[in-house]
Amino acid sequence: MYTSDQLLVKIKSALTEVKLDNQPNELYQPISYTLDLGGKRIRPVMVLLACDLYGGELEKAINSAVAIEIFHNFTLLHDDIMDNAPIRRGKETVFKKWNSNVAILSGDTMFAIAYKHLAMSDKKVLQDVLEIFTQAAIEVCEGQQYDMNFESRNDVTISEYIEMIRLKTAVLIAASLKTGAVIGGASQKDLENIYKFGEYVGLAFQLQDDLLDVFGEQEKFGKQIGGDIVTNKKTYLNLKAMEEAKGSDKGELIRYFSSTSFENTEKISAVTSIYNKLGVRESTTALINEYYRKALEYFSALSVSNDKKEILKKYSDQLINRDF
Repeated sequence: MYTSDQLLVKIKSALTEVKLDNQPNELYQPISYTLDLGGKRIRPVMVLLACDLYGGELEKAINSAVAIEIFHNFTLLHDDIMDNAPIRRGKETVFKKWNSNVAILSGDTMFAIAYKHLAMSDKKVLQDVLEIFTQAAIEVCEGQQYDMNFESRNDVTISEYIEMIRLKTAVLIAASLKTGAVIGGASQKDLENIYKFGEYVGLAFQLQDDLLDVFGEQEKFGKQIGGDIVTNKKTYLNLKAMEEAKGSDKGELIRYFSSTSFENTEKISAVTSIYNKLGVRESTTALINEYYRKALEYFSALSVSNDKKEILKKYSDQLINRDF
């Protein structure tokens, strides 16, 4: 069994071999820039972890892992434009460094490159891998559309938000695990269980991301702290606070989240203060723990010995307990 660190080395090596020296340079340079920004490479590592869990050959899973990582980064290029996000992994986002047109076109090319690598999968699993990937790609786009729809709505419910992040974030983590398990030769029942495990890990992961956006440190988080507050983005914290707030707190939240004209530091400080008063951080942590508990129920049902599952369990624990 390989450790997650050993698999990360394999992923990084495989990504350096992706051919990006084509012309025009204006198209490929932003792609190289994006992939060179690094990141935790969570999804491709999960592909290889799941493949290794079932004794599969990692060489047969590496192209799928690379495909999923390139696709994920493609979504970030486009997400940053839609969110007007200036920082990604501590660096300027592509649309800020170049412009939106460059980010759109380079992102489209990354989507095509992802499919090119996916098509290199072993013929025995190619159809299954393509179906898993394509369905996940469609659902990620559905989630992004819901996210944009929420920007102009003031009646978004928490359950709607959870479904949105399931689509936008959780399904790709689930698909990564299922892809690796397919290549590794898992049973149909295990494929179902590892997918559900990934979904709940993904939900917990995104809620942790929401939490870090408000209470994290920019150096560790790699994104602008308070960005969701500044842009009036619907998050679990925002919706939970609106649900719990009364009186002047409710009025203040409505006032701050109805405009982007406030000075950023003032707005972040005021909203965070109300979150603290309402116990929103604690509520979010409780839901994260609940989703991770559900994830582990599906994980325990996998027909693999506990000692073999330990590396994937440890890796998942680290994702859910990221530093503030």
